[in-house]
Amino acid sequence: MNTINNNSEFDFDAWASLAKEDPEAFENKRKQMLQDVIDNAEPEIKRRMQGLQWQVDQIRSTSANPMASCLKISQMMWDKTIGEGGLVEHMEQLSDPMHNQNKLRPPKESAIIMDLKDRLNKEKD
Repeated sequence: MNTINNNSEFDFDAWASLAKEDPEAFENKRKQMLQDVIDNAEPEIKRRMQGLQWQVDQIRSTSANPMASCLKISQMMWDKTIGEGGLVEHMEQLSDPMHNQNKLRPPKESAIIMDLKDRLNKEKD
């Protein structure tokens, strides 16, 4: 069996073999490699990576089977790419900020403004 080495290129056959022969070892190695990537990430993106991995882990743990998990994770990826506020929309904003400004920041709805001075005066009386 091929060994899985963190310092080499991804060896699909070795990972497939490990998954087939020792699923628990495969899962432990998978988690460790993911954690290594997150731990070595730039500080600016580390928290976001942890959040995304948490979301993926939650989908995996609540899905009925691996295929359902895969489909849900794939949908999440597409939503974050082409969905509202996703990568495509942000890329469009970079190329033409004036054209897409309103699309990315919808106008805020109106709100009732309360005069706190009147309220404080009533409480004192």
